[in-house]
Amino acid sequence: MAADPKGMYQLRHRPPSEKLVDTGFNLGALLMASMVAVVLFAILIIVLFGSLESMQRYGWQFLVTSGWNPVEDQYGALTAIYGTLVTSLVSLLIAVPLGVGTAIFITESFIPKQIRSLIGLMVELLAAIPSVVLGLWAIFVLEPALRPGLNWLYEHFNQIPLFSTKPVGPGTAPAILVLVVMILPIITAISRDSLNQVPTRLRQAAYGVGSTRWTAILHVILPAAISGIVGGVMLALGRAMGETMAVTMIIGNSNNFSWSLLAPGNTIAAMLANQFGEADGSQVSSLMYAAFVLILLTLLVNILAQVVVKRLSLKY
Repeated sequence: MAADPKGMYQLRHRPPSEKLVDTGFNLGALLMASMVAVVLFAILIIVLFGSLESMQRYGWQFLVTSGWNPVEDQYGALTAIYGTLVTSLVSLLIAVPLGVGTAIFITESFIPKQIRSLIGLMVELLAAIPSVVLGLWAIFVLEPALRPGLNWLYEHFNQIPLFSTKPVGPGTAPAILVLVVMILPIITAISRDSLNQVPTRLRQAAYGVGSTRWTAILHVILPAAISGIVGGVMLALGRAMGETMAVTMIIGNSNNFSWSLLAPGNTIAAMLANQFGEADGSQVSSLMYAAFVLILLTLLVNILAQVVVKRLSLKY
């Protein structure tokens, strides 16, 4: 709007060229956003059509059987599905307290700012380590270091199904800890940013009414940042479910089903990486079926994240 001599405001008439630029920008943004949905839909359709043969042949039995024998043309993904879920969820249970606790330490502690910045930088550098390097570290350092502790668990708690198998090398437990290392930077970084976005007046109000530091953190700051933290946790869960190389190198890649975390296992992503290069015939369709299940699980996690974040945002 422009002011006239009498001090009144009038609407400015926009030239056609300016309107054309705005229209072009809107259409371009819409096109770019639509491409994401088109690519995702295309991937889903290609994987679905590639798995139709196995879907028609095995049906739901594919999801509840663990045999994987290309020679006899018998396939089941229960071991890989169980391995995907248990490695992702258990790693999340370990990484969430560590990640959120580290974020609280960085943003709310009394230590000098330089030290907090250094810790934040180290967390970000941890996220930059290639997964294959973490896999090698897990094989040569992590698994040998864990073996005495895993043997102790087996000797004292082997009556529990989760610890009923004697550890003999690569297995589900080392894979879980590798995933913890991989998703910890995601949870920490997003939680730190969410806590930094909490308005300063909320902190001052909490301290002004006599709250202790931990009371302010637990009852004011964390609830105000909870939607962002949960979003980061769900993002980390999706990363854990789809991680391939590091898990493939340390999990053992066994298709024999076992409840034990100490036994070798498998995940859908690791199974695809190991077998797709040499697969043929119905094995390709079975691997496509497993990939379709992984896509559905990942989409479910993202939809759940959107619902949870929205509800928490409305609540707090």
